[in-house]
Amino acid sequence: MPDYDLVVIGSGPAGEKGAAQAAYFGKRVALVERATSLGGSALNTGTIPSKTLRETALYFSGLRQRGLYGIDYSLKEGLTVHDFMHREHVVVAQERQIIEQNLARHQIEVVWGSGAIIDPHTVRVQTHSGDTRDLSAEIILIATGSSPFHPPDVPFDHEYIYDSDSILNMKAIPKTMAVVGGGIIGCEYASIFTALGVQVTLVESRDRLLPPVDDEIADKLQTQLTQLGLRFVFNERVSQTEVRGGRVSLQLQSGGRLEYDIALFAAGRQSNIQGLGLEALGVELGPRGLIRVNEHYQTNIPNIYAAGDVIGFPALASTSMEQARVAMVHAFNLQYKEQISPVLPYAIYTIPEIAMVGLTEEECVAQNIPHLIGRAYYANNPRGQIIGDLHGMVKLVFTPADKKLLGVHLIGEMSAELIHIGAQVMANDQTIDAFIMAVYNYPTLSDAYKYAAYDGLGQWEEWRTQQERG
Repeated sequence: MPDYDLVVIGSGPAGEKGAAQAAYFGKRVALVERATSLGGSALNTGTIPSKTLRETALYFSGLRQRGLYGIDYSLKEGLTVHDFMHREHVVVAQERQIIEQNLARHQIEVVWGSGAIIDPHTVRVQTHSGDTRDLSAEIILIATGSSPFHPPDVPFDHEYIYDSDSILNMKAIPKTMAVVGGGIIGCEYASIFTALGVQVTLVESRDRLLPPVDDEIADKLQTQLTQLGLRFVFNERVSQTEVRGGRVSLQLQSGGRLEYDIALFAAGRQSNIQGLGLEALGVELGPRGLIRVNEHYQTNIPNIYAAGDVIGFPALASTSMEQARVAMVHAFNLQYKEQISPVLPYAIYTIPEIAMVGLTEEECVAQNIPHLIGRAYYANNPRGQIIGDLHGMVKLVFTPADKKLLGVHLIGEMSAELIHIGAQVMANDQTIDAFIMAVYNYPTLSDAYKYAAYDGLGQWEEWRTQQERG
């Protein structure tokens, strides 16, 4: 009989929730963690720290107050990175305690050390104390997450040239900064440091920000970031990076050269599979170490599962948790949560934040899907006026034939929260009439959904009249 029903490698969102799901149904669970603290990159270097820093930047910069009262002031002199990260330390400590309590409540044993899978039912742990311990298990769940990808020609030193993990450990706030990469991580950090008063230039090889995002929303984001002072260099690649005289020098393919105090390279992520022994086991892998899984998050070795960033897209903490739960339900035949919702909301914590679910307008065009658009603006919403956000927008994409909701796209305050209203309507396969029939508190930003639906209804009436005229 194995020591455990389940051994989980990694204590991030996928690892913690997968372990708790199995333990909730009475399974004997051990969790292996190689770091010195629980939570994975989501808690320690990524999601929670960066989002806390965003709120801190908004507080210290007074951006919200400027919108409300026209206050124009600069950051206090002499602020350090420690000043900005104080709140982050508090939040991380509290979240870490919550994870510890959750594991203890489910009687999950935490084994501190680096785990390697030496056969389909055994995880060998090199413990922090220097011992070796073999854990046998019926099921193994790999939830080791991901790390920033390092292009081989970039000399990361984490003093002048940073990745998205080490950027939070800088010693002082720079005056100038380059962000290379206009994806989610690049845009988030570029907007945060711009809010902190840093002169930021974002270099992107494509002609726009955030390709997966609806064009109209991405354009609005770029406009607002430009107004904040963020500079953009599009259709350009960095061919050489070096530190000269205490500054970072970026050679561009076009021939130009840029110099900054520091540079952040946001070049995507790669799976943390080093040392797990997956190649020797024959576990199928994809680019950048992604573990290939089926719809149950099962690898080609039936009793070994993988979930979270280590399997790639969408690589969100929210989906990682659910993937692990689904994996454990399948592994132990629990007949509980057997699949993830096909409707997945996304949030990007730029300043302003944006969120989306479903199809974009451009995807409808590309796929020849008939569609109409309904819009509502925070500037016409009393709560938008009260909080001083006059640039936010709710955009609905729906079918003309039956008004079925196809997509929702938001920019502005609370977008990450508001998107769930639209996601739930989509998950229930409803139409924009659901927003018209709903009653929302007044004044609230949620009420903008109703007016976006009314705007869409007007577009639908025009479409129907045209159809009747032939």
